Amino acid sequence: MSLRDPNPVNARRPRRVAIVIANPAVSTTTGWPVGFWWSELAHPYLAFTERGYSVSIFSPDGGRCEADAMSDPRDPSGYSETDLVSMGFIASPRLAALVETTRPVSDLRVEDFDALVVAGGQSPMFTFDRAEALHRAFVAFYEAGKVTAALCHGTAILRYARLSDGRLLVEGKTVTGFANVEEDFADEAVWSMGVLPRDQHVMPWRIEDALKALGANFIQAGLWRGFAVRDGNLITGQQNFSGAETAVKVIDALGG
Repeated sequence: MSLRDPNPVNARRPRRVAIVIANPAVSTTTGWPVGFWWSELAHPYLAFTERGYSVSIFSPDGGRCEADAMSDPRDPSGYSETDLVSMGFIASPRLAALVETTRPVSDLRVEDFDALVVAGGQSPMFTFDRAEALHRAFVAFYEAGKVTAALCHGTAILRYARLSDGRLLVEGKTVTGFANVEEDFADEAVWSMGVLPRDQHVMPWRIEDALKALGANFIQAGLWRGFAVRDGNLITGQQNFSGAETAVKVIDALGG
């Protein structure tokens, strides 16, 4: 599908982007609380607002959202301690408040936005199967020819999104997402800590395996490398280090 742009650049009306973050849940594999990932919200938000775009934040159910603990730069694990962009977002009362009052995806109207971005985190792997309003919104943006993006485990949406003719949106598309090599790394990390037995995985299923099985051309850039790919008006980012790369692809697709 070629990208149709029903909303050409207009200096008096900034581009409008909807970012969807996941609602809080509990992992069925680890028992841990899971949510969205800070960098997958903060980094695209910065890239878009620096271009003068208007950004609104939604979640499948609306309301207060919570981030995965290790995505917080303040977390004792130190995993994200160098993520100063996310720290700046969290430290800004106005921005931090945005995740406290997300609008439900059922309120998301295609005609109100130029692009849709679905962020990841661990929660999508446990909740997107039943996020039917998000399935419909993702397909509606795509079929309207608008820029439609997902990154990291947010690409779980592609397992469920079906076009109006019943075909899977991802079939035949070149995409990326959280790769098997990264799932292997995550599994080994929790196994080495004794958190899970070696026959149990962190995730209930894998993005790369699932999308390949659905007929996608899945590509990736290697372990923890920032990477995004565009196929028509569908844009996907590999993992939590790919928020900026995904945003650049969106900006390019919108014409700057």
